[in-house]
Amino acid sequence: MYKERIRLASLLDKVMPAEAAAAMIRDGMTVGMSGFTRAGDCKAVPQALARRAAHEPLRITLMTGASLGNDTDKMLAEANVLARRLPFQVDATLRRKINAGEVMFIDQHLSETVEQLRGRQIAPVDVAVVEAVAITESGGIVPSTSVGNSASFAMLAQKVIVEINLSMPAGLEGLHDIYLPTARPHRQPIPLVSVDQRIGLPFIPVDPAKIAAIVITQKDDSPSNALPPDQETRQIAGHLNDFLSHEVRSGRLAPSLQPLQAGIGTIANAVLHGLIDSPFRDLTMYSEVLQDSTIELLDAGRLRFASASSVTLTSAVYARFLADLERYKARVILRPQEISNHPELLRRLGLITINTALECDIYGNVNSTHVGGTHMMNGIGGSGDFARNAHLSVFVTKSMAKAGAISSIVPMVSHVDHTEHDVDVIVTEHGLADLRGLAPRERAQQVIANCADPLYRELLRDYVTRATRRGGHTPHLIEEALAWHVRLREQGTMGGTKVALAAA
Repeated sequence: MYKERIRLASLLDKVMPAEAAAAMIRDGMTVGMSGFTRAGDCKAVPQALARRAAHEPLRITLMTGASLGNDTDKMLAEANVLARRLPFQVDATLRRKINAGEVMFIDQHLSETVEQLRGRQIAPVDVAVVEAVAITESGGIVPSTSVGNSASFAMLAQKVIVEINLSMPAGLEGLHDIYLPTARPHRQPIPLVSVDQRIGLPFIPVDPAKIAAIVITQKDDSPSNALPPDQETRQIAGHLNDFLSHEVRSGRLAPSLQPLQAGIGTIANAVLHGLIDSPFRDLTMYSEVLQDSTIELLDAGRLRFASASSVTLTSAVYARFLADLERYKARVILRPQEISNHPELLRRLGLITINTALECDIYGNVNSTHVGGTHMMNGIGGSGDFARNAHLSVFVTKSMAKAGAISSIVPMVSHVDHTEHDVDVIVTEHGLADLRGLAPRERAQQVIANCADPLYRELLRDYVTRATRRGGHTPHLIEEALAWHVRLREQGTMGGTKVALAAA
């Protein structure tokens, strides 16, 4: 069966077991693997690497597009294969090793990794491992459910290992649009001016001589673990729909809005899902990841076209997508992540971006990555690419966590990923703060009144009142700015005994 998927006959003798292919990866190498938010990740070669590390020294730098599925990061972390990891991850085991200093993690904007590789600012890729559904007659690699950084890894690496996944339908061919920017200093503008435009090839063009091994696999992607909408995320979606409706009535947006982007995860997916019940029609999407909400919007007739870098769905929606693949292919396209996240294109297309915050402060700064300012959660991902260059940058979060012990609205964030300059709107289940055109003192009043939970609102107002007496463009009590985080560490709640009793 696999011979039908390898259409360049001279490559058939490159088919080998995963162990033989993995033997090409040696201690100290830099490896680029396909995979973007659990989609299109390699399945067999990483397992072979973990088995090999049990009886010989093997430590590598691993680059991907984003997070991997099938517990690959967990497996490689437990086997001590990972010396360095970039640019994103979501695995609890790997996270513990990162925060213990056992794995060096480089948290990057997802548009930057390949630019740094291309500019030789970071170590070059020795071996690329790419999941595919087919190899064309010219040796081109047809990706599976993600593109991510796979195209650039394959084109920049010295050797390429291709995993042909027979569980992926051959009908995925034609879903992809592979275009990579030309070299500096005379790089031309990327010729993309609409979400549904094709500007590249349906496969990754590589020199067939670089394909050193082909491994046959038959394993599905890990399904998305995003939870369905709940009462609080529906309230967040309602506030955002009301705001966007007001923008339409004010003439700042058309009824079809601007192209939408939503970050990965439960809250952003649920908020996007809320657009099904909105008055907006003929929507488009230019994002990193197509989640369940994208398919629901397509099926509801609200979304006309969606462009991204991967498809990450729950099991039921994934089955529905594959069962009607030809219909979806007419309305969906997958691109390399340096195109899906490219600042030039995001600014040109004028996106409305919706990303999730761990915490926001009263002046609009956002922490997306670090718990307590020190412990890495997942990584910044593409949220910075989108927020900095958006037409309208929205951050969403529930107002509290851990049964009220943690307020997501704080005097000062413990780590800054997105400065106040890149944040236009903050939304919680309590309301929406439109921060456009406001000075810091005005921003604080809006965030506290509309986004903070009532349990913490008076504490925040007291902080601002006392800080304002000291003056300053952005008033702070430096000796107290992170006191809420200290209380959480020492007392188990940000608000102290009074708030804990009120929450109970």
